[in-house]
Amino acid sequence: MDERTRYFRRLKRLRGSARRWSVLGGGLVAATAVLTPYSGIGVVDAIWAGAAGSSVALAWWRWSDHRALAATPAPPPPDPALAGQRLAAAIERFPVGRTMLHEMRRQKNRYALRGSAITQAWDRLDRASATLAALSGRLTGPGEAAVLEAAVAEQWLRDLGQRVASVERAIPLSPPGDRRAGIEQSHAALAEQFTDGVTAYERLVAAAASYVAEDGHPMGDGRHPAHAGLVDATDRLRGLAEALGELKRPPATSI
Repeated sequence: MDERTRYFRRLKRLRGSARRWSVLGGGLVAATAVLTPYSGIGVVDAIWAGAAGSSVALAWWRWSDHRALAATPAPPPPDPALAGQRLAAAIERFPVGRTMLHEMRRQKNRYALRGSAITQAWDRLDRASATLAALSGRLTGPGEAAVLEAAVAEQWLRDLGQRVASVERAIPLSPPGDRRAGIEQSHAALAEQFTDGVTAYERLVAAAASYVAEDGHPMGDGRHPAHAGLVDATDRLRGLAEALGELKRPPATSI
């Protein structure tokens, strides 16, 4: 909660409290003024009068606090960007929210490249990035360094892709002639660099998949110890089932 929201909530609470104590104090003062002349000043009347005075004093204090707070300038409204960052951080605390925000950002970046010459290469980068994210949990040891290098390369490729799209949108706005030709040549060079970078990134992902596949192969005869354990457990259960069946089956009577 930002400071501006806290300020107005506190102001609202003080105003509500001052109104409640004003109503209560007025009711008690009226009751004391009406009931006291009938029986004179007694213990009950003293309680009524004390409660009325206390209520009036509390109401006055609450109104004083409210006026003092209202005279203080309200804090400025928060920056919308900071508010959005706080909301995004709160959503990313949950796995579903993190996935949703990641997909929204991906679709936003993909929409910015609509109609661009590198759209297909950008889609290839998205698929390769998703594949590497699925493999990253199994890339241990030397593979961890490759994951870090892939993250840096992906950030560079995405920045380069956005730059290519921006230059491409500016080509129709440039006047015909040598200047447009120079921009087109620069755009073609950047697009080629982006495509080559995506190809290199895909090769890295393929190498990571090979590492994960080879790391999962057992040593020796090609059978994982867990496979042998499954076979042994199956044989034991089958033997127990047959033994139980023989115990429960009535013996055959001879004629």
